[in-house]
Amino acid sequence: MKSAHQPMKDGTAVADALPFTAASLLAPMEGVTEPCFRDLVLARNDPRELGGAFTEFVRVSGAPIPRAVLRRELGPKRFAQPVGVQLMGSDLEHLARTAHNAVEAGAPLLDLNFGCPAKGAIAGCAGSALLRDPRALEGVVRAVVRAVPVPVTAKLRAGYDDAERIEDLARAAENGGASLVTLHCRTRAEAYCEQVDWTRIARAVRAVSIPVCGNGGIATHADLARMRRDTGAAFAMVGRGALADPWIFSGRRVSPGDAARFLIEYADTMHERHQWPAGGIGARLKQLLRHWNAGGLVPDAPTRSSFLRERSTEALLARLRRVAEEA
Repeated sequence: MKSAHQPMKDGTAVADALPFTAASLLAPMEGVTEPCFRDLVLARNDPRELGGAFTEFVRVSGAPIPRAVLRRELGPKRFAQPVGVQLMGSDLEHLARTAHNAVEAGAPLLDLNFGCPAKGAIAGCAGSALLRDPRALEGVVRAVVRAVPVPVTAKLRAGYDDAERIEDLARAAENGGASLVTLHCRTRAEAYCEQVDWTRIARAVRAVSIPVCGNGGIATHADLARMRRDTGAAFAMVGRGALADPWIFSGRRVSPGDAARFLIEYADTMHERHQWPAGGIGARLKQLLRHWNAGGLVPDAPTRSSFLRERSTEALLARLRRVAEEA
């Protein structure tokens, strides 16, 4: 029998071999899915509803990333749901060595980023730059698959400038040995536009025999099942929808107090772990508040604006504590 990270004709068998506990996954997001936020989301969603998550992408360029750095990316907590390490780069030797180090650091699976649209990634022939060259993409996947004994997945966008080569890209990942392809249904050129086309995910499903995970345009709990039903994808991945509602996987309707307590615990966890995000803890809380309608915590534009205008992190937290106490 082939190992879990080798392609198999029976897509169901491959899906069963993956370590996810459910068909809904939390997307890797730069500046968002660091261990503090990710752990709080995992803790608040049942493993039967949220099946796994990934780190922010780890950029691999001039040298392999050491185990200590990868352990920090994974974070101190372990849940029933697996947390995979996402890598981005194009140097095959450094990627392979980093993948090996990630497994030694405790990663149960690895994901390869072929979707980052940032100019820096493209200039370094990484991220979505590899969408222009399916053969190179296949080589990156193969190099990592050969280096590790755990499943390797590949996260793609629908294309670079257009979506004409979805099938070629999905097959390249499969031929390289990926156990799963995640397709973000926007192209690099479309970035994060509001309009999404889930038929692109269905095209990837039809093109390969390994499982496909659909990504893009999931805003509600009901969208999770709808995406899988409409596209045939085995998994559905939530990105910005989980910023707007960390309970999206369970569909639970939370109170304003629940929402406030989430933000307070998020701040406390960052402080306890000495995780100081760019701009400080207050800036990270406001990042969520800009997206957040969960539980009616910020039910209207004036209230939202008043939270965001708070200059002091302590003043912002004090307001959140009042909401938590009054709920």
